Amino acid sequence: MSEYNALYAQSGGVTSVINASACGVIQTARNHPDKIGKVFAARNGIIGALTEDLIDTSFESDADIAALRHTPAGAFGSCRHKLGSLEKHRAQYERLIEVFSAHNIRYFFYNGGGDSQDTAYKVSQISQTLGYPITCIGIPKTVDNDLPFTDNSPGFGSVAKYVAVSIREAGLDVASMALTSTKVFILEVMGRHAGWIAAAGGLAAENAADAPHIILFPEIPFNPEAFLKRVDECVKKYGSCSIVASEGLHNEDGSFVSESGLVDAFGHKQLGGVAPLLATLIKTKLGLKYHWALADYLQRSARHIASKTDVEQAYSLGKAAVELALAGKNAIMPIIVRESNHPYHWVIGEAPLEKVANVEVKMPRDYISEDGFGITEKCRQYLAPLIQGEDYPPYQDGLPVYVRLKNIAVEKKLEKEFQI
Repeated sequence: MSEYNALYAQSGGVTSVINASACGVIQTARNHPDKIGKVFAARNGIIGALTEDLIDTSFESDADIAALRHTPAGAFGSCRHKLGSLEKHRAQYERLIEVFSAHNIRYFFYNGGGDSQDTAYKVSQISQTLGYPITCIGIPKTVDNDLPFTDNSPGFGSVAKYVAVSIREAGLDVASMALTSTKVFILEVMGRHAGWIAAAGGLAAENAADAPHIILFPEIPFNPEAFLKRVDECVKKYGSCSIVASEGLHNEDGSFVSESGLVDAFGHKQLGGVAPLLATLIKTKLGLKYHWALADYLQRSARHIASKTDVEQAYSLGKAAVELALAGKNAIMPIIVRESNHPYHWVIGEAPLEKVANVEVKMPRDYISEDGFGITEKCRQYLAPLIQGEDYPPYQDGLPVYVRLKNIAVEKKLEKEFQI
């Protein structure tokens, strides 16, 4: 067995398939004991690495590691903590190298979105500055689908499937009661700056009468008058109006419609809920009865309805991360490369972390209908393959069976503790 170990960590908002990537990393590493001794996991992302709070995955059985593939959320814990610049926060980077050195860690796999890829890139750079050999590979993950280079981001396909299914089912519900009850239904979905998740709702509509009748994107400034006119027209024409609204909907001046004034750990503005604001506007101006729902964590944790395509891609990227590291690659992120739509065919490629970090990919304008309230056929062709296939978890007594790992801690070797 190799004397060199690997460290895997999960970062940012978790998804229904991030553990599938973890499964790919750990299973592949176990197939190469001559090159990777143990796979440690950082408890709660980069914070676990900084505080030397590591988990020894070698205590987990092969069966339990395999079960990660169908288990949602973050099996090792995640966090929102972005490393600052080397100039101002050198102590954090030096601490990471101390932990890596103490536990003979030569491979670092960081599974997350844009901010996480920035962290992965900085770690790859500091290892050179401080003279410690560490191979650093980023693994893409974000339900927002806003990472560059990759065809899509693991986690997105399953959220897209959840949103499309949910608005189709809710739309039927509303339509069946509209004569004497609710006329308008609003489903608020994630998407701070990019409308990919909201756009996925459009897959549910096979014709103009189907839900969703209106989609609100962050890329299109909100026009209250045009919106209310469309709602009124839909109710009069179809009897009801179902809407998918992105949380990142913003005004003409660029401010968020639902901005709360708070910020999260990454410095992002906290959004206060656009659906109730839209509902109040509809009630005040049109006098229509409404209901609204906030998909929130439900959309990203719904492993029971995950896209098979998404699961397979998440696993493959975790597997590829290890294979690329063992092939001598460094400071890169494996990506999905689309080769065809019909049939959907993809392969694994790679992109430099330096160019991935802190880049957000928004929806192209030609993916949004001319009136700004729907998706185009081009968008549909892009989205449709990503929600294909079912990959149900095992069930027992009517409920899905998800694994809970032992997560046994690695004995600490450093005397000095580190304060975040």
